Amino acid sequence: MNASCEPELAAAARFAALTGREASHVVYAPGRVNLIGEHTDYNGGYVLPMAIDRGIYVAARVVSEPRVRLWSVELGGGPVEFAIGGGVEAGEPSWSNYVRGVIAGMQAAGAEVPGFDAVIDATLPLGGGVSSSAALEVATATLCEELSGLRMGPEAKALLCQRAEHEFAGVPCGIMDQFAVVMGRAGNLLLIDCLTRETRHVPMAGGEVAVLVINTMVKHALNDGGYRARRDDCHEAARIMGVPDLRRASGEMLESFRERMLPRLYRRARHVVTEDVRTLAAVRALEAGAWPELGRLMGESHVSLRNDFEVSCAELDAVVAAAGAVGPDGGVYGCRMTGGGFGGCCVALVDAGRAEEIAGRVASAYQSATGIDPVCFVTRPSDGPMVLMKP
Repeated sequence: MNASCEPELAAAARFAALTGREASHVVYAPGRVNLIGEHTDYNGGYVLPMAIDRGIYVAARVVSEPRVRLWSVELGGGPVEFAIGGGVEAGEPSWSNYVRGVIAGMQAAGAEVPGFDAVIDATLPLGGGVSSSAALEVATATLCEELSGLRMGPEAKALLCQRAEHEFAGVPCGIMDQFAVVMGRAGNLLLIDCLTRETRHVPMAGGEVAVLVINTMVKHALNDGGYRARRDDCHEAARIMGVPDLRRASGEMLESFRERMLPRLYRRARHVVTEDVRTLAAVRALEAGAWPELGRLMGESHVSLRNDFEVSCAELDAVVAAAGAVGPDGGVYGCRMTGGGFGGCCVALVDAGRAEEIAGRVASAYQSATGIDPVCFVTRPSDGPMVLMKP
């Protein structure tokens, strides 16, 4: 398994310390980064994410009462307690709604979810563009499967978690995050057609390259309106062109409607249409092991996200500039922001043998430019959710 046993043991130990009881279950779900194909999933487009080898660990034990108590190591405080006997409602703190929504969805699917205590631990940055929310949702769903005996197929599980984020957390996300987390496979990226929901694992050949994740340490909150505004812009652009979604708009169609839409809507649509083209080209480059070409496409993606979609920020741009200064000769093939934007992480495709050296160089340049110490880690495509401990 890709997840280290040390976080598993740490989660179980924290559970014992906080509850005075031994955990009966520990489950894990990975975070994800998206190599390319950003802000296209809710437009029916193509995305190319991968599960990473860091994620969310949930240690739990069933209780006799119909209620759930949660502790979060990273978010502090607690316990958060809510009833599950007569249905589950959204509440405070906001992070608990990812758990509440999944439990409600499992109940609606027919699962008899018992009450439980749970401690949530993480080895990935929260709110950093690596899908900590989807990881928490999928970990919760995996735990509920174990406790209730109701098993779900991968797609049904991912869609249940997506609905939880929509209905309980108020984030109108696409399907990418949950699909990438649920369907992660070691050594493979996941090409997702978000219109048809078809998926295909694409191997990252050999050990020549690795993925470097650079956390800007600037937090973002997608439910603050920025994400929803971009989504609304895309839907309005599609409406003007008379198509159900931007996936079904071509570059030629977009140009023919350019004078009939606001410049902002044109730019939003141009990003989505060109990003789909870049993503399919990236799959071909990945399959051919054409790392410079893949890196070039990643760079073009970032420029489009910065200029047309306007979801980058000074800190993300500083990381991309630092990586670009190292360049292909120094082992950096390409770099771009990943996730919703407005802060969070960048992802760089780097020479595996020089990954740690590159991380140091990029971190130093970023710190010099911003005064912020980033957090960097090297990762490779990894497996999806796991049950690490059960009776």
